[in-house]
Parts: sequence; structure tokens; C-alpha cells
Amino acid sequence: MNSLLEIKNLDVDFIDGNKKLRAVNTISFSIEKGKTHALVGESGSGKSVTALSIMQLLPYPKAEHSTASRISLEGREIISMSSNELRGLRGKKISMIFQEPMTSLNPFKKVGNQIIEVIRTHSNLTVKEARDEAISLLSKVRISAFEEKMNSFPHQLSGGQRQRVMIAIALANKPDLLIADEPTTALDVTTEGRLLDLLKELQDEYGMSILFVTHDLNIVRKFAEKVFVMKRGEIVEQGEVKEVFSQPKHDYTKELINSLPPPKLKLNKSKDIILKTKKLKVTYLVKKNLLKKNKYLEAVKEVDIKVYSGATTGLVGESGSGKSSLARALLGLERYEGHIYFDNKDLRDLSKDAYKDIKKDFQIVFQDPFGSLSPRLTIGEIIGEGLKVHLSSLKGQELKSRIIESLEDVEIDKSYFNRFPHELSGGQRQRIAIARAIILRPKLLLLDEPTSALDVSIQIQILNLLKDLQAKLGLSYLCISHDLRVIRALSDHVYIMKEGCIIEHGYADKIFQEPQNEYTEELLSSVET
Repeated sequence: MNSLLEIKNLDVDFIDGNKKLRAVNTISFSIEKGKTHALVGESGSGKSVTALSIMQLLPYPKAEHSTASRISLEGREIISMSSNELRGLRGKKISMIFQEPMTSLNPFKKVGNQIIEVIRTHSNLTVKEARDEAISLLSKVRISAFEEKMNSFPHQLSGGQRQRVMIAIALANKPDLLIADEPTTALDVTTEGRLLDLLKELQDEYGMSILFVTHDLNIVRKFAEKVFVMKRGEIVEQGEVKEVFSQPKHDYTKELINSLPPPKLKLNKSKDIILKTKKLKVTYLVKKNLLKKNKYLEAVKEVDIKVYSGATTGLVGESGSGKSSLARALLGLERYEGHIYFDNKDLRDLSKDAYKDIKKDFQIVFQDPFGSLSPRLTIGEIIGEGLKVHLSSLKGQELKSRIIESLEDVEIDKSYFNRFPHELSGGQRQRIAIARAIILRPKLLLLDEPTSALDVSIQIQILNLLKDLQAKLGLSYLCISHDLRVIRALSDHVYIMKEGCIIEHGYADKIFQEPQNEYTEELLSSVET
């Protein structure tokens, strides 16, 4: 075996006062030269801690390794390296792509300067030479309009472009090992597919090894050659991807593989419409000119959609397709032209009080439960927020009873009433977000990527919960997602959106089995549904 990196008996403990929490427990594995490996597990399994240990980026001395722990790169022991040696290692021999480029890139620096800085840290190139190299890297990661992008700030780029910039930075010094920590979680399926293809091409060009840290088994199946499965700080199974997927030995591996959501079998083909749009248009001012005409971007181009009562309508599209702008217009957060009808009422014709009632009947569940729940409020206070606005007459025990009832609806014990969001897992926080949305007994929920921040086994629990709540409460859903497996598991009717237009729509079974549009076929081919 031609090993690049060897990990032996790695332990990671976190020190909190007199307490020790073991996050990684005596794991061993090796990474081969030029091969792609995947480290798989749920949140809290220790996979990201393991990746950060390789880079020695843990919060030392609060984090510590046992004396038996070994991490060696081609025979060089990493754990015992000095600070200077580690600076020469990071970004040169080993690079890392982090999960969220918006928080990894410096928001105050232009993209080009960030790439140049990394190049010059590990080379003697002049600024001009480093700039030429940075432009070459942007070309390699297939970002067009190099000069324009070099002078752009991160917030001026799309999610896919930001992730490509992160890849360019990571590859700037041709590392031997690239660690990719959930690099495609926030991306739509076609952008994800292109990025994975790009990484494979660059891997072949540079001959580097890749360690993919992920909970997405679909990516592992298509992209990796070897897989290490982690649970509660231990590697419970490892081997060739084909072998592990076809003949998993550990119960946890079997559970992960069986966690992929199945298609919805019985569609609700209701004809009753709860929400519809007519020639809905959302336009943004891109550039203001004093002497010439202002420049505008049409994000949504005269779109007509229908959401049916008691059923789930799925909305799918890439980054920049206009689906988020459409959602904001529906929620009253974006100016629009055209018409939005809720319960046969045109929202433009409603009084302020009537529009407030619509808000009560049309709630939203956001993508990131941690970001959408106030860290300063208890679970009871968070769930009861809507009652205070729309049913302010409820007080005392009656108010508490309604909150506890909503907790029970999402299968959370009432003992969580006085806890705070940080004390809950990701799945529990999403259940709280759903409880807050349904406490007013709305008619329609907008589900904005409701499971993309969750592990695969938790995803299926939330999807089953949403199905149960829909049947119990007669809810209608508008589900916006880039995960086609989620759309197929939940949706009765599907709309495909591209460049501000609806290019195809129909019942879910028809869309998935007999797509009529080439773009829809491309989307479906990007993922195993």
C-alpha cells in the first residue's frame, strides 16, 4: 500500500475545567497517494474533529491528544511539529476546503487578493507573478470573467462561485492532500455535480489525495474509492466503497445506507388551490446610471405557480434560478409585479389587518434551525412567539398548554420547555422550528430547504414527521429544495425553475419518470433518486 498519511491510535479529548470529553477514541486509518477517501458519519461522530486534527487546527490546549496518538505525513510526525513547521505544512502539503465559504473567505478582502496572499505565503513570486497564477487558478476552477471576479468581494459571488474560489485557494500550492469538509452541502445538485467533476479532474492533474468529510452517501458512492464510517468517535467500518455499500457489516453502516428517503408512493392530486401566482415578476436594480438607462436583473419572469390544499408542491432549481426571490415575494419580503392569491384573495387588495391574518395562515420553516431560533429565548418562548402576535388574549396556563401541545405534535417532550436552542441537537432544533410554525394552525407552510442542514438519518425522521403532520393537520406545503430525493419523498406536484422561468411542471411521478425538458433530465441525472 502506497500511503501518504497514517493515523494510528488517535485520541482527541476536550478539557472543560476538571472534565474530559472524548471526541475521538483510538482510531486508525491510512490515506493512499492519489486516491479519494471518504470519512462518513453524523454530526457529533468526530469526523470534523479528526480532519482538524490532521491540520492541527483544534483549539489547543483545550483539545489534547494522548501520548499514543500518531499522525504522520510521509513519515513526518505532525502532532509534535513546531508552529513554524505547521505553517509550512498547511496550505502547502495539506489544504482544506471548509463547509461554508461565506464564513471561510474574508468578507473585507477582494477574492483575488485572498488567492494571491496564499500563493505568496509559500513562494517567492512577485505580486504580478502571483496575480497571474491566481488568474490561472480561477480559469482551472472554471470561473469566467477573471478580472471582474478577481476584483469582487465574496458576497458578490454566487454560492457555487465562492466554493470554486475556496478550491482555487486550497489548490494554490499544489498540495499532496486535500481535505474537503462538507464542501457541497449548501449547493444545488447540478452545481454539486460540476464541482465534484472538477475536483476529480484537478486530482488527476495534480496527483493529490482527497479526504472527503461528509454525511452524503450519494457523494461517497459516486466520488470515493475508500470509506471510513465513524460513530461516536470510533471508526466502526472501513473498506472499499463498492464492498461497504454492497455488503455492509456494521449495523450503523446499514442504518446510514437505508436512511435515503424513499419516493412518495401515493400522490395527493387535490384540485383545490390554496396559493397561486399570476405573471409574478421580481426585478432588482443592478446598476444606476444618471445619463443612461438603469440596469435591471429580472430574477423572476412572469411566473405562474399553484399550490394545492392538503398537498405538497415542490420547487426545484439551481442557485440563481430565482426560487429564493419567488419565495421572498410570496412571503411579502420582496417587491413584485403581477398577482399573488392566497385563499382566492389577491394580496394587493388586502387591508393591513387582513394581511396580518394571512401571515397567521402562511408560515415558514427555515433551512438552518440554529440560525432561525433566538439563542436568548427558551424553547417555550420561541414556540409561543406567534401566539403573542396573533392570539395575544392567551395567557398563563392556557398559553403554556398550547405550547406544550405543539411540542407534542413534533414529538418533543415537555421537559424541553425551559431549555435553550444550544442544548438541543440539529434534528431537535428543526422540530422546534416546525412546532413554532404549526402552533397557529396555519393552512400553508413554506419549507425552505427543511433538511439540508441535517444528517441523513435525521433527515428521514423530519420528512416522516412532516408527512404525519400534513395528514393530521391538513397542511399544505410549498417545499423549496435542491435535494431531489427530499422533493421526491414529499411532493405531489413539482415545478422546475431555471433563469427566472418555470420550464416544466407536473405531478411528481411524471416529472421523475418521464421528464420532458433537457434541463430536468440533467437535474435528475445529477443524483440517484
